[in-house]
Amino acid sequence: MRAFSSSPKQMILSLYQNRGLIKALIEREVVGRYRGSFFGILWSFFNPIFMLAVYTFVFSFVFKARWNSGSDSKTEFALVLFAGLIMFNLFSECISKAPSLILANANYVKKVVFPLEILPWVALGSALFHAAISIIVWVSVYAVLFGVPHLSILLLPMVMLPLALLILGLTWALASLGVYLRDVSQFIGIVITVLMFLSPIFYPVEALPEQYRHLLNFNPLTPVIEMARSIMFWGQVPNMTNWLIYLLGSTAVACLGFAWFQKTRKGFGDVL
Repeated sequence: MRAFSSSPKQMILSLYQNRGLIKALIEREVVGRYRGSFFGILWSFFNPIFMLAVYTFVFSFVFKARWNSGSDSKTEFALVLFAGLIMFNLFSECISKAPSLILANANYVKKVVFPLEILPWVALGSALFHAAISIIVWVSVYAVLFGVPHLSILLLPMVMLPLALLILGLTWALASLGVYLRDVSQFIGIVITVLMFLSPIFYPVEALPEQYRHLLNFNPLTPVIEMARSIMFWGQVPNMTNWLIYLLGSTAVACLGFAWFQKTRKGFGDVL
């Protein structure tokens, strides 16, 4: 039986060796999502615009919410909320698909020699495309309402790097578990919903009673949401020590997830 390397080097090497295939599969994933619709890929622009409009109306006009009590801006809350939601949607789009990633591509397991380990890269690439569209919408609205965005927004790819590694690690692990335990997809749906409300998306960390604020530190989405929001809206450079800790932790998750996937993939064909 063929042996599959589980080293971190192989994780990067697989990305490089299969970069052309990954790119083609990402394009197929993105285009296929909108195939047959009248507006096609334009829906990737319409969806975030529509959601931003809804958030602005609901929170600014219905609830009259403000992120900063000293600000009178009716759209500030919507933009701050949407910045955090972009990060969460990137996470949830990949993780919700992860348990069925191999199941949905069983033909790659049974019929052809295919590098299964690249499927999480494909899922991440597709989600990053939609996140990029949402960021473009966010920047455009910010520019219209508040002027030129802060230069710190150029650090956004750096801030999102640990999140991408975290997503990859969890996707590899969940994709493997989903083959052997079909209940994983149901459980993950519940976890994602819980994480959405336990993340500082709809409220600032300061809104929680002080004795409960430390609980948000156990949420892996809290650091990236806080950092992304700070550089996008307030122009604050993230704390590099916190970013480095987050990066190291996410790298460890990615390596462990990849190792688990490589160690367990030998049995995929027998189960499927």
